[in-house]
Amino acid sequence: MTTGGTRLCCLIGDPVAHSLSPRMFSAIFSKLNMDYVYLAFRVRREDLGKALEGLRAIGFVGCNVTMPHKIEVVKYLDRLDKMAHLIGSVNVVANRGDELVGYNTDGAGALASLDAEGVDVENRRVLVVGYGGAARAIAFELTIKRKPAELLVVGRNQVRAAELAEALGKTVRARAIALSQVETAEADVIINATPAGMYPRVEESPLPEIVLRRGVAVLDLVYNPVETKLLRLAREKGCKVINGLETLVQQGAMTFTIWTGLEAPIEEMRQAAREGLA
Repeated sequence: MTTGGTRLCCLIGDPVAHSLSPRMFSAIFSKLNMDYVYLAFRVRREDLGKALEGLRAIGFVGCNVTMPHKIEVVKYLDRLDKMAHLIGSVNVVANRGDELVGYNTDGAGALASLDAEGVDVENRRVLVVGYGGAARAIAFELTIKRKPAELLVVGRNQVRAAELAEALGKTVRARAIALSQVETAEADVIINATPAGMYPRVEESPLPEIVLRRGVAVLDLVYNPVETKLLRLAREKGCKVINGLETLVQQGAMTFTIWTGLEAPIEEMRQAAREGLA
């Protein structure tokens, strides 16, 4: 039940109707008896600045930022933490005394889900599909924290993929490859950071089947459906498959701590996310 003192957290993006975040955060606010509410707002690109100023004006606690605003939102914030500044992308905003501060948990959340499945990326060849906010976060987190032998960036826009690879090249061997050449990548770990395969476009895959080889670890950040077409093909080829639900949960736990300073009850968040998908 909301009260006159209820505090607001939210998700902004376009689209947002598919998101499990409201259910997940509502579950932990209830578990901890916190007078907080979490809502999801569809915000068009042209309205992003107005939305942030509105949230600032009403004294919100914080917001999550999802596609397509993770890069664009940076221009409306007062400052960024070190990792978000390096990445140039934000998925968490906290209101610190009327100062909007941006953070990025995309990369750390993805690495945590790989760790949970025993996937070691150090000194291995990693293929990241995409070059948007989530892809940038994961790529930079990998290069700084894990030092893969080589990081490959693939996407439909070769120029943008090359720009990301060039930015990464200061700390790790990185290069962009075209989709038409991806079968030559011979990656040990594949991470899909695009919306390809997300409901309702469930018959899409970001990669051709030929790139999937037995023993390769495949993480798809899409969590609805739990088994995307990419993961289904990967499983049939004998790959180790990891869906995006655990990444969502890990990111959510980090967000909760940023906003409240408290340790998140991660098992309750995980259960709420699973129930939401069911």
